[in-house]
Amino acid sequence: MSRLRVGSRGSQLALWQANHIASLLRQRGHEVEIEIIHTTGDKITDVPLAKVGVKGGLEKGIFTKEIEEALAAGGIDLAVHSLKDLPTEVPAGFEIAAITKREDPRDAFCSRLYSTIEDLPPGARVGTSSLRRQAQLKAIRPDLDIHPLRGNVDTRLRKLEQGEYAAVILASAGLKRLGKTDLMKQVIPAEIMCPAAGQGALAIEIRRGDDATRQHVAFLDDANARATTSCERALLSSMGGGCQVPIGAFAEAREVNGTMNLHLDAIVAHPDGSKVLRESRDGDDPEKLGADVGHTLLRRGGDAILEEVYGKDFGVPSPP
Repeated sequence: MSRLRVGSRGSQLALWQANHIASLLRQRGHEVEIEIIHTTGDKITDVPLAKVGVKGGLEKGIFTKEIEEALAAGGIDLAVHSLKDLPTEVPAGFEIAAITKREDPRDAFCSRLYSTIEDLPPGARVGTSSLRRQAQLKAIRPDLDIHPLRGNVDTRLRKLEQGEYAAVILASAGLKRLGKTDLMKQVIPAEIMCPAAGQGALAIEIRRGDDATRQHVAFLDDANARATTSCERALLSSMGGGCQVPIGAFAEAREVNGTMNLHLDAIVAHPDGSKVLRESRDGDDPEKLGADVGHTLLRRGGDAILEEVYGKDFGVPSPP
């Protein structure tokens, strides 16, 4: 058939994802090579993720920029990303050719000693570098000690096993893909911890106009994943957010009166948990639904929360 070069970050999870896609392509008769590309986000380990990828911190796309540069230069033919790491505005010259069938998008509670968030003793140290997770944890358990936690899945689980944390919060999708579920005690309901936009889905990025590669990967595109994640990313975009803002979005396809519809739950929260705004709505147009809910959250006070967290220069959109 053809020879395809796949670009990926070098973490264990990223390589699992790239190898998974490569295996599916090989089953179609393609010769596939994987090129490991180290991104800015992989190299910077001394900056909390909450300060990465937003104005006042580092640029958006810190986990994708170098991969896109290799794609533009022709060094690779396609890139495999965790969709939640991909900026909502795909740079000119690229396109998302496929969004794969989605793994469970919810977050997971991992611990050696405790079964649920509610079981944690007062003052327990919980590891996460996500403002979204921190805010929702603080909202239900303001007594917890939320401590920054960087590193790949193995590093985070090792720190948990060594007793540095009473619990850590990770994406259940990554744990399931790597088969590292021994310490996963609870898949946290979305109404308690709303996931990140696009969590659990993989994006296949190609050069815009590369019709041959688009045709090769078209079979990977899942209609349900495309609809739900497009809805979530539209919400994030309407609020001016990147992947490290305290915004959650969770869309599901539901049958209403015999017709499939989308249901979207979304939150924007202050990192200290003092204020959590929630909005839910149904609709049949994914991007319109996401944008409408995002604008509603901004009007209800989400703009003030984001400006307080990131400063007036963050550029929060004015809702219509």
